[in-house]
Amino acid sequence: MTEIRCDMSTVKAAVLGGCLLGGGGGGSKIQGFALGELAVQVGQPKIASISSLNSDDKLLTVALVGSPASPGAFVKPIHYSRSVELVMGELKYDIAGLITNENGAVATINGWFQSAITGIPVVDAPCNGRAHPTGAMGSMGLDCLEDYMSIQSFAGGGGSHPYAEGVVRSTLNVASGLVRQASIGAGGFVAVARNPVEASYVKQHGAPGAISQAIQVGQVIVDNMADGGTKVAEACAELLGGRVAFVGNVEKVRLDIDGGFDVGEVIVKDSESSLNMTFWNEYMTADNSRSQERVATFPDLIATLDYESGEPLTTAEIRKGQKVVVLVVPKEGLRLSSTMYRKDLLEKVESVLGEAIVDYVFDTSRR
Repeated sequence: MTEIRCDMSTVKAAVLGGCLLGGGGGGSKIQGFALGELAVQVGQPKIASISSLNSDDKLLTVALVGSPASPGAFVKPIHYSRSVELVMGELKYDIAGLITNENGAVATINGWFQSAITGIPVVDAPCNGRAHPTGAMGSMGLDCLEDYMSIQSFAGGGGSHPYAEGVVRSTLNVASGLVRQASIGAGGFVAVARNPVEASYVKQHGAPGAISQAIQVGQVIVDNMADGGTKVAEACAELLGGRVAFVGNVEKVRLDIDGGFDVGEVIVKDSESSLNMTFWNEYMTADNSRSQERVATFPDLIATLDYESGEPLTTAEIRKGQKVVVLVVPKEGLRLSSTMYRKDLLEKVESVLGEAIVDYVFDTSRR
């Protein structure tokens, strides 16, 4: 079995690289570092290549669901393992591996703690290689399978809100909606385990190699942070086939928590123009006010980095007055799920943000 060695240097790279590839979402770096450190302290997490598995091996997705900016969000490491325990108690077969639902500061290492205490390997094949707002986007198309019954468990809360845990079975969209409502009741965030599926299906519809890509990106960040944010962004752009789109000060941050999601906009301004970015947990669009150009559109990667430190910033972390560097990477430079090319899911983004998405993704003349 091909494995990635997990130690604190790997954790640091995975958290930073995952944060950048999250495109503004995927959890906080503080949580990611704490969870990763705990994972390598309590045991030895295993990260395996999907090629090392049998095609009919069953893989279980682990995820975080909710609003990263919610003040009552409270997820402990035990909640990650409890959600896995709840699902496995409902199954009549063994789980051969865990896969995370996306890349992000926490999401990239989600599964490492569970692997350390159960011995079940994390498989380097997330549902998606970048962060995304909805459960359907991380479903690898399971919602399109006729009569597919989703099983999802959740655990979280216990701080300023009641602890909540449970298991739901329904269609994928109904189950995902129930889990998101549970996240609201638990203070904003819950750890989730869901949707066991065969390795052959993940290989076809997921994002094999996306954890490795996050660790590689994170190492580039670490190697260049001493020279500041612009240098980090340039090095990541060279690696991923992207570009530095803007450098300026954050003029405005609007963030609303709506239905368990973070929704809003960030405006970054320099002496001549501004870059207007919308987000739905993750950055969705970026438009240059001077050129009237759409700079990038989800699932393209839009990432903000602190100008001084070079650390990638989530939408929940960015603050007015901060000087930032904006990096954009075309979707072709990322390891993406098949769901990132579904018009019905992108139309949902349009309805939430009121911004054109579908035309920019599928009409090459508009890019």
